[in-house]
Amino acid sequence: MSDSNTSDFTNPSTFILLGIPGLETAHVWISIPLCAMYAIAVLGNFTILFIVKMEPNLHGPMYYFLCMLAVTDLVLSTSILPKTLSIFWFNSREIDFSACLTQLYFIHCFSVMESGIFVAMAFDRYVAICHPLRHSTTLTNPMVAKIGLAVVLRGGMLVMPYVLLARQWPYCRTNIIPHTYCEHMAVVKLACTDIRISSYYGLSVAIWVTGLDMIFIAMSYIQILRAIFSLPTKDAQVKTFGTCSSHLCAILSFYIPAIFSSLTYRFGHHVALQFHVLIANVYLLVPPMLNPIIYGVRTKQIRDRLLQLFTHKGMKIFSWCTASQTKLHAELVSDMVLGPLP
Repeated sequence: MSDSNTSDFTNPSTFILLGIPGLETAHVWISIPLCAMYAIAVLGNFTILFIVKMEPNLHGPMYYFLCMLAVTDLVLSTSILPKTLSIFWFNSREIDFSACLTQLYFIHCFSVMESGIFVAMAFDRYVAICHPLRHSTTLTNPMVAKIGLAVVLRGGMLVMPYVLLARQWPYCRTNIIPHTYCEHMAVVKLACTDIRISSYYGLSVAIWVTGLDMIFIAMSYIQILRAIFSLPTKDAQVKTFGTCSSHLCAILSFYIPAIFSSLTYRFGHHVALQFHVLIANVYLLVPPMLNPIIYGVRTKQIRDRLLQLFTHKGMKIFSWCTASQTKLHAELVSDMVLGPLP
C-alpha cells in the first residue's frame, strides 16, 4: 500500500507506525531505557504473582487485587513494547489494520481495568481500616471475584465502541500514524470524515472513568483519614497510614501521566509531537515497572517473603559451594598422603 498522503483507500490493510517523529536517529538509544523498564516490569510482576501463589498467608483480598493489578500491568506493557522495539531495532513499521485495532482495544481496555482495580483496592483499604471486624465477612472470595468480573466487564464494554467506530470510518488521507503504537485518537484522526463521535466518546470515557474512579478513591481516603486521625497514638496513626502508602504511590504514578497524555493529545496543540509520544509510552511502561517495586518495598508481608526466598536460595548455593570445596579439599589431601590411585 502506498504511504503517500494522497492515496485513496477506505479500508486500509496496513498502517505505518513512524515511532517517535523527529527522533528517528535516537530510536536505538531510546529503546534501551524502554527495554530496561519492560524487563523490570515483567520480572517484578511475575515475582509478585509467584510470591502470592506460593504463600498461603497472602491469600486475601488485598493480594488478590494486587495480582489483578500485576496481570493488567503485564498485558498493558506487552501490548505496546514488542512492536515499539521492532520499529526501533528493525525498522518494522507496518502493522495490519486488524492488529492495530486489536492493540488499540487492549491498551485502552486494560487502562480502564487498571483504574477500576485501584478503586477496588481503595475499597479494600477502607473496609480494613474503618470496619476491620467486618472485613473478612464483607470481602469474601466470591465478592472479590464479583468485583474482578465487574472491573473486566466495565473495561471491555466501555472500550468496545472505540474499535467499532474506528473500523467503520473511511480512511482516505494517509495510513501513516506518527506514534509508536495504535493510540485511539492517533488512529481516528486519519479518517477523512467527521470523527466527532469518536472524539467525544473517547473524551467522555476518559473523563467519566478517571473522574468517577478518582472521586470514589478520594471518598474512601477521606473516611480512612478520619479513622486514622481518631486513633489514640501517633505510632498507631503512622502504622495504619503506612498500609495505604503503597496504594497512594501506585495511584499517583498511574493517573498523573495518563491524564496528562490524554489531555495533551486533544488540547495540547503547542506540545511537541515527540514529547507527547514519549509521555504516551512512559505512562504505559512506568506504572507496570513501579507497582511491583512499590508493593515489594512497602508491603511487609511481600518484602519478608521475598527476602526469605532469596536468603533461602543464597544459603542453598552457599552450602553447595562449601560442600564442593570440602570434598575437593579432602580429595587433594588424600592424594598428597596416599598418592594418586593407580
